[in-house]
Amino acid sequence: MEKRKRWIIQTGIFIFFIIFSKQVSGTMIAEMIDGYYRKVITEFCPALSKKEETFSGMILSDMIRIYYRDTVPFLQYRTDYKDKDEQDLVQEDYYHFQDDETTDEAAQEVKKEAKRFHAKKWENPKYLRKYIYQIDSTTMALNSELNGKVLLNMDLKLKKTKKPQILIYHTHGSETYRGSKRGKKSDTVIGVGDMLVKKLREKNISVIHDRNIYDKKNGKEERSKAYNYAANAIENHLKKYPSIKVVIDLHRDGVSEKTKLVTMQKGRRMAQIMFFNGMSRTISNGNIRYLKNPNKQMNLAFSLQLQAQAAKKYPGFTRKIYMKGYRYNLHYRGRSLLVEVGAQNNTLSEAKASMSLLAELLSDVLY
Repeated sequence: MEKRKRWIIQTGIFIFFIIFSKQVSGTMIAEMIDGYYRKVITEFCPALSKKEETFSGMILSDMIRIYYRDTVPFLQYRTDYKDKDEQDLVQEDYYHFQDDETTDEAAQEVKKEAKRFHAKKWENPKYLRKYIYQIDSTTMALNSELNGKVLLNMDLKLKKTKKPQILIYHTHGSETYRGSKRGKKSDTVIGVGDMLVKKLREKNISVIHDRNIYDKKNGKEERSKAYNYAANAIENHLKKYPSIKVVIDLHRDGVSEKTKLVTMQKGRRMAQIMFFNGMSRTISNGNIRYLKNPNKQMNLAFSLQLQAQAAKKYPGFTRKIYMKGYRYNLHYRGRSLLVEVGAQNNTLSEAKASMSLLAELLSDVLY
């Protein structure tokens, strides 16, 4: 950390010196630096020497770009990071980036195709990238993380107990469906959660359901802080029920009105569901250190095993697994899951109907 600070200070002084020297000493120093730069380029990279690029036009601009890409985010979040444990406390700084559904690309409907499940293909990262995952344009996922052989063979099994093992909650609990009655909680995604709880309990699986709304405060929408409020609640639940091994955040997606996320399963119209993974890494900033997730690999295994079960038993029920760069409170347990159930143009009955299959998939993977 000290070395990084020293590097930042030295770089800043160097940049200031170049700019200041141009202002005070005219062009003499700048010309000397440009001449030295051109000599080096001519010696080692003759092809580049033909370009009319100077030190100030090429190297300095790169340094400024790197400064804004790497240093500014570091300075922005460094204030008390060194004082935090890896499992950081819930602070607003650490949840600065939020899930903004209005800016995401419109999700595309996955057509139902009666294809056989081929485990060997799922071991190949290239196959997963093309057919199984939809990686957000801002996000970087490594092939080493998409090792299907490792993820599909990870042991996620649990033994049923009377103590709560699954926590279901809703970061955006005010999300509704087509035809939902305003102000009626059971007509929101929380009502869909009620149905999932019912189906899991029918399988003798012990569940806790947090029916609180975290994206509204005093009657006003507070989506920008919803993950902060939900994080506090998760920590309280885990402290009260340390037996919880599975944490599920149930959402409803927002898509183009032309996109219809409906599938026919067991003779019923059901909303398609989508599993979602937070990678704690973006293309522009790399690994986001203030959003560490030591459970990321198990998160990936959990969603991929559920996706595989759906592909075997109910093709067309799930959309591609979506990957985005932040963490979304998926770090509290290894078996953490964010699920998008349908979208705003699905009916509530379609969303609730799909919970019987999601409960079955969870039971298959966990028990």
